[in-house]
Amino acid sequence: NTAMAAQMSDAHRRFLQVLMSHGIMEGSEARKLHRRCCEISKVYYAHDKLDDFITTINIQLQPLFMQIRKGMSEVDGRAHYALVNLAETEITKMASDYAENELELFRKTMDLIILSENGFASSTDILNFADQLKTKKMKKKEAEQVLKIFVDDKWLSERNGEYTLHTRCIMEMEQYILSTYQDMAKKCNICHSLAIQSQACETCGTGMHLPCVGKYFKAQTKPRCPQCNDFWPHEIPVTIKKREQKRAS
Repeated sequence: NTAMAAQMSDAHRRFLQVLMSHGIMEGSEARKLHRRCCEISKVYYAHDKLDDFITTINIQLQPLFMQIRKGMSEVDGRAHYALVNLAETEITKMASDYAENELELFRKTMDLIILSENGFASSTDILNFADQLKTKKMKKKEAEQVLKIFVDDKWLSERNGEYTLHTRCIMEMEQYILSTYQDMAKKCNICHSLAIQSQACETCGTGMHLPCVGKYFKAQTKPRCPQCNDFWPHEIPVTIKKREQKRAS
């Protein structure tokens, strides 16, 4: 009965509150939370019905222009759930949280990440923009602080001085990025969602997420581009599957 399905229970409300405070959550965490919320609220828990449970919340969120979305980590291909805002483009949403020159630094960082080969921008390259900002110049120290805040707020993630877009940021901004960077933004040839950290065919430019590359080429001894069939010249990432195998067995 769909009328029943659309009713929010305390379990749904609790789930939403926790997800709101985290902003984003790995699939395994979301499954644990689903179970906990049902147990606390003493409502029936169906372990394979997390997506239905979330759909019920999403129906209630529609008038608020919010949505819980399912996405994928570009690092290991694991599912994530994030609460995203549909009413505002990410830049207007961020505008209420950051100063104009901080936003300009973020846009510059985004340009560098999306124009890069591999989906990363070095801190050196980003910091070089700090004293060229049109809104208001920043000192390097200040810019370093701002980057740290972007990481804490889950807009960027950082690894060894290299920055990329956080999973939550990609989920929230996919449409914005695809329309802003029409010619540059790559969609993954395998899962068809936006690919930031990716590999691309040197012949035809076809791009793929690293986890998708790993899965796609797993059984192939001589990896070839799915589009033009030319040799795939990159190192194939090893897929992280141990945890899932344990669960399946």
